[in-house]
Amino acid sequence: MRILVTGTAGFIGAALAQRLLARGDVVHGIDNHNDYYDPALKEARLARFIDHPDYTHQRADLADAAAVDHAFATFRPQRVVNLAAQAGVRYSLQNPRAYVRSNLDGFLNVLEGCRHGKVEHLVYASSSSVYGANRKLPFAVEDAVDHPVSLYAASKKANELMAHSYSHLYGLPTTGLRFFTVYGPWGRP
Repeated sequence: MRILVTGTAGFIGAALAQRLLARGDVVHGIDNHNDYYDPALKEARLARFIDHPDYTHQRADLADAAAVDHAFATFRPQRVVNLAAQAGVRYSLQNPRAYVRSNLDGFLNVLEGCRHGKVEHLVYASSSSVYGANRKLPFAVEDAVDHPVSLYAASKKANELMAHSYSHLYGLPTTGLRFFTVYGPWGRP
């Protein structure tokens, strides 16, 4: 299977790319290697598989539509896993434009690549932050998520709505994953 994975220098993306390669898939990774946290950790994660014969890497920002279009046109993925995003709830208070650029513009470019590239399935990262001011515990997928309490959460809720629209309009199968705290070896500091 040909799988495009975004955010491959990140914690979850690197682990996924390694797992896909181990099972025999061909993977094209995209990551912008930003300095939200130490880029040396990102480079160290990539070093574990960057020379794998079935892996290609593209250092690009998903908000760069031409770069994303190029990846889809040259790699021609069957499936896409979008894990790239500007993370961090607190940072969204200091740098809101980073969230719009990465989480909205970047995600739109991925959706467009999937649509025009006839991708079989898109899996994307959402966040438990979408539950926002919801007071019901435990959270459930059916819960209303209309009251985000950060721009990060709002951007992830917008991703869910955008993916739903593309599923409805273009028949693109999508699956959103609402991650809670993810941790383990090679995790973010």
